Amino acid sequence: MRLPDRLRRLTVPPRPRPARTGDDSPRTPEVPAGSDGRRGRTRRALGAAVAVLLVYGVLVGPDRLSELTPGAFVRIPLEGLLLAALLLALPTRPRRAVVAVVGPVLGLLAVVKLADLGFRTALDRPFDLVLDWLLLDDAFGFVRDSAGRAGALGAAVGVVLVIVVLVLVVTVALRRFAALLVGHERAATRVVAAFTVAWVACAVVEVRIVPGVPVADAGATALVGAHARQVDDRLRDSGRFTAKIGSDPFRDVPGEQLLTGLRGKDVVLAFVESYGRDAVENPELAPQVNAVLDAGTEALRAAGYGSRSGFLTSPTFGGGSWLAHDTLLSGLWTDNEQRHRALLASDRLTLNGAFRRAGWQTVGVLPAATQPWPEQGFFSYDRYFDAEALGYRGPNFSYAPMPDQYTLSFFQRQVRAAADRPIMAQIPLISSHSPWTAVPQMIGWDQVGDGSVYHNDAAAADDGETDDRDTGRARAGYRQAIAYSLQTLISYVQTYGDDDLVLVFLGDHQPSPVVTGEGASRDVPITIVARDRAVLDRVAGWEWQDGLRPGPQAPVWPMDTFRDRFLTTFGTSPPPLAAPR
Repeated sequence: MRLPDRLRRLTVPPRPRPARTGDDSPRTPEVPAGSDGRRGRTRRALGAAVAVLLVYGVLVGPDRLSELTPGAFVRIPLEGLLLAALLLALPTRPRRAVVAVVGPVLGLLAVVKLADLGFRTALDRPFDLVLDWLLLDDAFGFVRDSAGRAGALGAAVGVVLVIVVLVLVVTVALRRFAALLVGHERAATRVVAAFTVAWVACAVVEVRIVPGVPVADAGATALVGAHARQVDDRLRDSGRFTAKIGSDPFRDVPGEQLLTGLRGKDVVLAFVESYGRDAVENPELAPQVNAVLDAGTEALRAAGYGSRSGFLTSPTFGGGSWLAHDTLLSGLWTDNEQRHRALLASDRLTLNGAFRRAGWQTVGVLPAATQPWPEQGFFSYDRYFDAEALGYRGPNFSYAPMPDQYTLSFFQRQVRAAADRPIMAQIPLISSHSPWTAVPQMIGWDQVGDGSVYHNDAAAADDGETDDRDTGRARAGYRQAIAYSLQTLISYVQTYGDDDLVLVFLGDHQPSPVVTGEGASRDVPITIVARDRAVLDRVAGWEWQDGLRPGPQAPVWPMDTFRDRFLTTFGTSPPPLAAPR
């Protein structure tokens, strides 16, 4: 019988029916009539209730942590009404086919919602169905470095099991839900009709229990549509980005015309992990961090150094540092793995490559590189030091294989002090990498040695088990770690700086939302430090603010504009600046 016929039948009095045991529908083979007494009926009722709640939860469950409140579940899902109507209208065999198809789809919808929830919590963006699978290897490496190989394997197996079990459980729940509907056909039809009317009424008057969450819900459809558009955009993006790679105003600029304003200088480009705008503006973070920056400004000024600061908008949030490195060095907005891989397979001129073409010795010092990295050639390093080559003999500090002070000490002793020509070094500092459970202490530079001295640092004994959901501890550890990294850089300049040192340091991205909360910007501070006034005079047109700490009104540039501005400012006969992204 079709649904309209069923609805019409509700308007006429029911005919007398012969007494039946159990089910009141002739089309309910899934739920046999109960004859095993009250316990059996109770068990089936509980099972049916759990099945309904599970299907309902999948349809209305939020994909944002901020919406995970009881009020957000007070919704009428349009998809649920349509599914219930379909199950009521279909005969037994087609109904089973629908359950067999829709059940796994709902299970996968639940998986995507959980993935979105996790990515929004950690990276402030939804899961990317096309590209984020490429991050699985990096995620495995992160867990392995933090909890060991056994822990990483256990986590990987656990994730796969959760996905499989979730799909199976949701499919079984939908089958039970279908049986419940058909087993109570007349009542179910009335309930579906009543909720349909309620959905329409709530949609017309825009009823909301929680702000931004309508009671007349079609969130599942919107979510599927958003991810479908995301897939389409990713598939089209490859060609667009390839064209951008080939469009480079500095591609053929001769080396003698590049970076003439920095001749004779050692240029150190240091990325400070997770150093975001919130570190200098969030009331819970800024006092400790700003105290370090303000004291550093005065100390460096007293030593003859000047500094200018502003903000860059990073292509990533909460993680994905390599995307920020790509963007700053290549001048291309690289916000996903597809672009990252396309860029590294190209011959795009990077800042490192420009310095190398102009005669500098280019150096990569990457303490977090614990695996072979065949793509290092893209960044035009003359010399490359990964974690093993850095020769550190001390303990890990949570995720970080070594303290920032050791990294800079190695660079000074083994690279800069022994160089026979100017150095351009790219150094990502990682002591401020999450989970911020073990932060080293500053020691005398003459004590650093091979790093074995850090075995005496109590912070290294931290078990790294702090839960990121412990917001207060995470924020306290974060601001302490950022303060340490900045203090290390300032101390390095004070100790080893000279007239020929130019230091540029910046954040790669904001920390995760567990530190910033939701809705934070993607801005990161950037600062240039030099004793040579001619260098600072060159950047006067940038209108960056004086000192190591950018204020609220400091200029904000997209990170992909920095390369061209830098090469234009310090070069001769500059090509025209590329249009803003």
